[in-house]
Amino acid sequence: MATGGGYRNGSHKAPNLRNSSSFKSKLPPSNVRRSSPATLGGGAPSGRVRVAVRLRPQNAEELEADADFADCIELQPELKRLKLRKNNWDSDTYEFDEVFTEFASQKRVYEVVAKPVVESVLDGYNGTVMAYGQTGTGKTYTLGRLGDEDTSARGIMVRSMEDLLAKISPETDSISLSYLQIYMETIQDLLNPVNDNISIVEDQKTGDVSLPGATVMEIRDQQSFIELLRVGEDHRFAANTKLNTESSRSHALLMVHVKRSISDGDNDFSPENRSLLIANLRPPMLRKGKLIVVDLAGSERIHKSGSEGHMLEEAKSINLSLSALGKCINALAENSSHVPVRDSKLTRLLKDSFGGTSRTSLIVTIGPSPRHRGETASTILFGQRAMKVENMLKIKEEFDYKSLSKRLEMEIDKLIAENERQQKVYENETERIRLEAQKRVAEAERNYVEVLEEEKMKCQMHYMESIKMLEERWAVNQQKQNINGERSFLIQKEWDKGKGKAQGEENCLCICALVSEMKSVYLQHLFCAPEIQSRSFLNSFFDINTAASTEEVAELKSFLQNESRLRKTAEEEIQNLKSQLLKFSEVELMGDTGVSSFQQVLEEESRQKKKLEEEVRLLRSQLAQLSIEANQPRGSLNRGNSANPLLGLNSLSPLNHLRTRDGSDGERASITNLHEQVGLQKILSLLESDDASVRIHAVKVVANLAAEEANQEKIVEAGGLTSLLMLLRSYEDETVRRIAAGAIANLAMNEANQELIMAQAGISLLAITATDAEDSQTLRMVAGAIANLCGNDKLQTRLRSEGGIKALLGMVRCRHPDVLSQVARGIANFAKCESRASTQGTRAGRSLLIEDGALPWIVQNANNEVSLIRRHVELALCHLAQHEVNAKDMISGGALWELVRISRDCSREDIRALARRTLTSSSIFQSEMRRLRIEV
Repeated sequence: MATGGGYRNGSHKAPNLRNSSSFKSKLPPSNVRRSSPATLGGGAPSGRVRVAVRLRPQNAEELEADADFADCIELQPELKRLKLRKNNWDSDTYEFDEVFTEFASQKRVYEVVAKPVVESVLDGYNGTVMAYGQTGTGKTYTLGRLGDEDTSARGIMVRSMEDLLAKISPETDSISLSYLQIYMETIQDLLNPVNDNISIVEDQKTGDVSLPGATVMEIRDQQSFIELLRVGEDHRFAANTKLNTESSRSHALLMVHVKRSISDGDNDFSPENRSLLIANLRPPMLRKGKLIVVDLAGSERIHKSGSEGHMLEEAKSINLSLSALGKCINALAENSSHVPVRDSKLTRLLKDSFGGTSRTSLIVTIGPSPRHRGETASTILFGQRAMKVENMLKIKEEFDYKSLSKRLEMEIDKLIAENERQQKVYENETERIRLEAQKRVAEAERNYVEVLEEEKMKCQMHYMESIKMLEERWAVNQQKQNINGERSFLIQKEWDKGKGKAQGEENCLCICALVSEMKSVYLQHLFCAPEIQSRSFLNSFFDINTAASTEEVAELKSFLQNESRLRKTAEEEIQNLKSQLLKFSEVELMGDTGVSSFQQVLEEESRQKKKLEEEVRLLRSQLAQLSIEANQPRGSLNRGNSANPLLGLNSLSPLNHLRTRDGSDGERASITNLHEQVGLQKILSLLESDDASVRIHAVKVVANLAAEEANQEKIVEAGGLTSLLMLLRSYEDETVRRIAAGAIANLAMNEANQELIMAQAGISLLAITATDAEDSQTLRMVAGAIANLCGNDKLQTRLRSEGGIKALLGMVRCRHPDVLSQVARGIANFAKCESRASTQGTRAGRSLLIEDGALPWIVQNANNEVSLIRRHVELALCHLAQHEVNAKDMISGGALWELVRISRDCSREDIRALARRTLTSSSIFQSEMRRLRIEV
């Protein structure tokens, strides 16, 4: 018996990673079927039915049966568009409000499809979430998955109830539910199987539909809700068909009733709002919302499902009810005056969901197999018609007088108790303040008396000591004044006796000596004196006794100071002249030697220049000789051909890859003959030709020769690598730069050549070329060369310091897949070398790729639709994760989720095993996965 799809409630199969987007539709853009632009989430509630499409991954049977055929579905989620292939050349394109790939998580489906509806229900609207599609395409998985083993697999029912319980207040709000199934056009209670024929009652005034006989259970927590869902699932009818092992044979409806109490001011009974609330006496508003989650039974064709007997009758009933639903939606989409809602009980229950007041979201589930193309097309058309249905949204609310009365009574009791408590606190606080004030006054009085007594004693002692010191100072000053008077008389006498300038100078010296002696005597007295008044006495003494000699002493001092200053200046000038003379002598000696060596260098350069000019003349003569010989017949085998060294270059195709792909064996043979006949050295010399055409042909020849491993060593030995790097540096011609970069990329495949490229600043030239170039082919060549260099363990640090990684990341601005493939290969090579160095213990610290900002691009392209880019990026992520120091950056950058996806869904077993081994060996990753409840 055939197994079901990958979205059933028992297991979740790994999705097929075969990229279906490679089969492009041939339809022109005008065939796209469009609808009014809208999104499933955010903004004010909109009346139109929102429709999303979810693609189920291939199951094991489809992988085996359809291995040689392309999927009939191609998704373009970024454009919210899908293509349904009619054949390998033709397809139809449809647009929806959202398109989910086979890798879309349950959380994302809920947030986009159901969460806006749940939020509307909390605001007082009715809401409906419904799944429609062929049997086995994942409707029950999307809506009713419980997620006992893996919480990330929880369906819309569980997640919506979790949000409702989180947003309501248990004291004022309530949630109740009923769980029903429509089986063979009878409504049965899944919570109480005894109620197997519940009638529908319709209000004649409002038109609302209700089920009075259904069991209604009040929900307080998530666990009780899951238990009720489990009971309901056990009672639901299911059968084993060729299309699904657990095919639902009934339509399941989960009806959730939400009552929320919304009061003015958000139930704020603060003192400033109490008077206003009591004056208005406005009761809180009671909002009633109803959420219906509908898991429709899958449509099926009898010859495919193999139904017979009682299962055949079930299939007929299912298809009839779905057909009635389709007729109602067609009528609503076409604004028909009559909508046949009474044709089935399903349409009667969903009367408010389509064309009523409910906010409705529909998710249609489809499979990728081309064997069910007809059912898939029917499902897509059903969704397209549903998008045309418009509902008139309406809030249901009423005043809640009972709740207001109860809250006011509670508030009165609370106010009485609060008043009594505050009165008691006020009395206690008043008594405490009075006692504390009395205590502080008494203590301040005591402290004031004590301080006054202490200050009085200090003032008396200070007064007595001052009187004693003044008496002692007066006696000493009197004694010193008598001594100074006698010395002053002697000095005046000696001054009168002096004659002439020499005698005056001698007397000045004597006066200075006497003054110094008197200063020293009085300074001794000054150090012994306790007060500053002695200094004023000294100043007055010198003013009286030395007035006569002040001018002479001042002149003498200024004269001596000038002489000393002049002598010091002369000595400094002499010293400077000596040092300059010494330096000049040294420079002269060195200059003679430098001039002679410079002359030798000039002579050597002149000889080299003459030698090069002779070689150029020789090469030109040889080229002219070859041109003359080319015009002569060369025998029967070569008749009609030319011996020009540039033979066949015009026919050489551009280097579409790092090696020539389109060249024929004859062209390669001609290039080999050209190499043997002309000589590699002569071909390389043509790279410097002034003729642009000759230069382009010559670089093409060198690039084709470099594509062969046998010629690479000869090219490098002959200086070809240096010439190619010179072309990158000096020429702005895009063709020359592109072919030169391709030749360097070929040479960079050899490890010895890689070191030569780095030694000649090749990475800097490649980085500059990557920055300046705009042509995608040139960028691909440069990216290929850098990618080859990234695989060398010895060049990691230097490659990064010279801008190689920055240049590699800068080339992602060109979104050409070939360029991105080379960038991804370079990053993978670099990450692999870093991982190997970290394992060997030769490197520590964060990855250089992460430090240069490569991680966001890596995470963004980990699931790229181009398989070559995706494989390189997945490998780079695995190697980065092997070093523990990178774990935190990778977690914060979102790489953990991609590693988990790689460990589960990667098409290559070796990469998948490497990702799984990396996740299980890292303690940081293990801790984060435990926190997020992720299992590998």
